[in-house]
Amino acid sequence: MPSHKELANAVRVLSMDAVERAKSGHPGAPMGLADIAEVLWGDYLRHNPSDPAWPDRDRFVLSNGHASMLLYSLLYLSGYDLSIEEIKNFRQLDSKTPGHPEHRCTPGVETTTGPLGQGIANAVGMALAEKLLAARFNRDGFDVVNHYTYLFLGDGCLMEGISHEACSLAGTLKLPKLIAFYDDNGVSIDGNVCGWFTDDTPQRFRAYQWHVIEAVDGHDRNAVVAAIEQARAQTAGPTLICCKTRIGSGAPNKEGSATCHGAPLGADEAVKVRETLGWRHPPFVVPDEIRAAWDARRQGERAQAQWQRLFEDYRHKYPQLAGEFERRIRGELPAQWDDYATAYIERILADGEDAATRKASGNALETYQAVLPELIGGSADLASSNLTLSPLSKPVTDDDGGNYVYFGVREFAMTAIASGLALHKGFIPYTATFLTFSDYTRNAVRMAALMKQGVIMVYTHDSIGLGEDGPTHQPVEHLSSLRLVPNLDVWRPSDGVETAAAWKIAIESRARPCILALSRQTLPALPHSCEQLGLIARGGYVLADCEGTPALLIIATGSEVALAMKAKQALDDKGCRVRVVSMPCVESFERQDEDYRRSVLPEAVGKRLILEAGVSGGWHRY
Repeated sequence: MPSHKELANAVRVLSMDAVERAKSGHPGAPMGLADIAEVLWGDYLRHNPSDPAWPDRDRFVLSNGHASMLLYSLLYLSGYDLSIEEIKNFRQLDSKTPGHPEHRCTPGVETTTGPLGQGIANAVGMALAEKLLAARFNRDGFDVVNHYTYLFLGDGCLMEGISHEACSLAGTLKLPKLIAFYDDNGVSIDGNVCGWFTDDTPQRFRAYQWHVIEAVDGHDRNAVVAAIEQARAQTAGPTLICCKTRIGSGAPNKEGSATCHGAPLGADEAVKVRETLGWRHPPFVVPDEIRAAWDARRQGERAQAQWQRLFEDYRHKYPQLAGEFERRIRGELPAQWDDYATAYIERILADGEDAATRKASGNALETYQAVLPELIGGSADLASSNLTLSPLSKPVTDDDGGNYVYFGVREFAMTAIASGLALHKGFIPYTATFLTFSDYTRNAVRMAALMKQGVIMVYTHDSIGLGEDGPTHQPVEHLSSLRLVPNLDVWRPSDGVETAAAWKIAIESRARPCILALSRQTLPALPHSCEQLGLIARGGYVLADCEGTPALLIIATGSEVALAMKAKQALDDKGCRVRVVSMPCVESFERQDEDYRRSVLPEAVGKRLILEAGVSGGWHRY
């Protein structure tokens, strides 16, 4: 039977060899964290490599994503669908082992990490999801939701400001099943961090109301076991385990130095690592007995089968709850959803009420919350302005769960936490702030789009028409810049009808995030036919037309659509043939077939006017 040290050394050498072969990567952190990972993955992590999507699995997040070979080694060794050839192809184009872990690319990777600190916020979202689902679905004797979120993070993650935002909120939310391991090796790319990172990290996290376990020797198995046991025993809130490690552990000439942080060790040092560790096997060869000791498939299948038996008994006793749980985990909407939402949009059309689109958004949210218990979200301390707090909103700080998060002034963490909620499954998350503060959220928005997570982002006060705050709060370039993010839909509705439709579309959009850019000022209700209601989802449609071929096309979004309609009326009186096109979502319009796009914007009409309160970037295509 292999020793625990031999099992950890398999991770070290695989990680070192993959980086060496790629001539690129970060061997130091995987080698330094190997002993901790061997304890966690060998003795505690509850997962099934044969079914990475098992709902009640523990989640593992590697926030310091540059240490990706640590995760790939663990996935390969424990039996996930990741071959040794993929390990050899580390950092190569089209491999399942990219330079930083990517969700959907590699089986077992729970979230895409790389931009430091965001993995922390994702993990907070996952732990919050577990807590809320447990409060909703668990019954006496039936803990069908009962898993941990384990998190590895490093000095760089803690230096990023998002770590403060996310960890502060995590302490307030009291998430006892969130257990973080701080890789305190004292080294970053530029060298020893004592020259630029001297925080008292344990005291910092105690101030956040975390349980803190200090000075754990990350290379002492017994010390790591004791720390994990202590963390799992406490129920007051999240735990930070501060692990003292040596970066590049096992490399005799580079251990503990920045030279092994972000570059291969080199062929000579790789030979010496093998000598130091007593590893007598060639690159990418792991002995059968070590593979067998690491293989978690049988144990995982037993754990999942045990949970499945529990769930079948639960289904027998609580059939309605079981059905809702499975529907939400599958990401399916209720059977009555489409009819319900369509009827609501038609009712808004019939009412013909003038309203700011932020107000229309609040009404739509409240209406849809009534049939979607999975809708969860909140605002970055702007609920009264964003109008995201409805009579159906209940704070998640309540003991029995809720659906509203008071995020505080934490725009960046809010957005990344929402991605964590979406990644976990069981929720449709939304966030809210002013459009100008989307700048604070930008990288988390990009990561949601990269991971294809259906996060809904409500951004109100979408133009210069926002009151007396002045240019610091006036978004001008934001719409155009957000439209540059691949796989992100930016919706700027023109009235209550388009707003209600945009919310419906965003809720149904599980493979891409959606932004709802909404007005502060009241906008007039615009005339729509029943046919036009069905065209809103196509992103652009003819709102008002003329007889014959138009002499002028006016394309408008949001608050400027009403202005376009007034311009058409004035030009109609002068005998000018004008077509008004409402284009609430450029991205959706661009996905339509060419025939449809040409029917809306005929090539024969060369005179075109764009109306949008912002910079002109991106509109040249029309």
